[in-house]
Amino acid sequence: MKRFLTLFVAVLAFVSCGRTQAQNCPSAATAVKPGIEVLRDRGFAGLEGKKVGLLTNPSGVDRNLQSTIDILYKAENVDLVRLFAPEHGVRGDIYAGGHAEDTFDEATGLKVYSIYGKYRKPTPEMLEGLDVVVYDIQDVGTRSYTFISALGLMMRACAENGVAVMVLDRPNPLGGRKVEGNYVEPGFFSYIGEFKIPYVYGLTVGELAQLINEEGLNCGEKGNEEPLRCELAVVPMEGWTRSMTYEQTGLPWILPSPQVPQGINAVGYPCAGIVGDFSGHFLNIGVGYTLPFQVFAAEWVDAEKFKAELDSYAIPGVAWRTIHYKPFFGGDQGKLLHGVQYFFTDYEAAPLTLINFYVMQAAHRLYPEHNPFDGKVNRTNDIVCGTDWIRNTFAERFLVSDIQDYWMKDAEAFKALSQKYYLYK
Repeated sequence: MKRFLTLFVAVLAFVSCGRTQAQNCPSAATAVKPGIEVLRDRGFAGLEGKKVGLLTNPSGVDRNLQSTIDILYKAENVDLVRLFAPEHGVRGDIYAGGHAEDTFDEATGLKVYSIYGKYRKPTPEMLEGLDVVVYDIQDVGTRSYTFISALGLMMRACAENGVAVMVLDRPNPLGGRKVEGNYVEPGFFSYIGEFKIPYVYGLTVGELAQLINEEGLNCGEKGNEEPLRCELAVVPMEGWTRSMTYEQTGLPWILPSPQVPQGINAVGYPCAGIVGDFSGHFLNIGVGYTLPFQVFAAEWVDAEKFKAELDSYAIPGVAWRTIHYKPFFGGDQGKLLHGVQYFFTDYEAAPLTLINFYVMQAAHRLYPEHNPFDGKVNRTNDIVCGTDWIRNTFAERFLVSDIQDYWMKDAEAFKALSQKYYLYK
């Protein structure tokens, strides 16, 4: 009876919130199975009798929080022999920006090769003796996150060395319908923009892997090598649909990196991360406080005026409130900052990535002396945006209307291209 009442309350809470507020509602407890659980249910088909490597981090878990490392290591018919560490390490003990070193996993004794240090593309020595490399990391659905680049370079290295790749699929926390941002252009490929895809791509990591493999997008970190196709298998989820927010999956959110502690922060990443590129001499975006990627603030901002200016833009599906806070760490540690926090009133209608530019437009209108570009080339901003056209054009008048069409010019073409790789409706 207690279990029934708990479920009833959860469902009632979700319904009362409404679809447009789902990202802030309690979980609807939908029984979504991530790829690792489906693989286990299938008796680890595809891994039997093979030497297996695993590229993962703490987000690679089942719904009971058991690590994919431990699941594969303990499986009787799986010979897990090697681990690969992306940014932050396989157990999450490397802080943002820190380079992991080759080491051994204490729990299993397995060799751990770092692919976020001296090497980002696995070497032939790292792959020697392997038959297949499994990938299991929670994605955030945004191009500038390093884990999909780690996957791409792993796929390329495996193609070169005759090693298969298996991707264990997980939900896209942005859902499967949001596609925003222009493609990466020649000269702007990097580890935070390795593929010719939009900034927000509306695919699960399994779907993205298939697209990269089949469309010839796997051209190395600089985007200038011949594309290679690896032997790729994707273990799909069960129960996920493209309209789902993460809370509706019923799965626990395990932070894939330190500044994405909850699913809502993953949604905020494309909304505020571009402004965050100017961190240190412009607006704080909540990194260093309890609301990473959810706020915009500075000592010099009048919160009420800032909110009023943003309200006047009537951005679809977005509402604002004033906020005042002191970051606990970082360049703004201990400073009293003033600004705004944003919320979604209609997530489907909200232009996630344009929030960055509307905020910069408002800040420039009210405080033109605080210019984030300051007459300088911001290489990080260019490679995140995949082009210098956005910076060059936006810096002239700070009007979203000047860059909106260019920013969205590739979205429809990518939607049409990517549909043939959909694994879910």
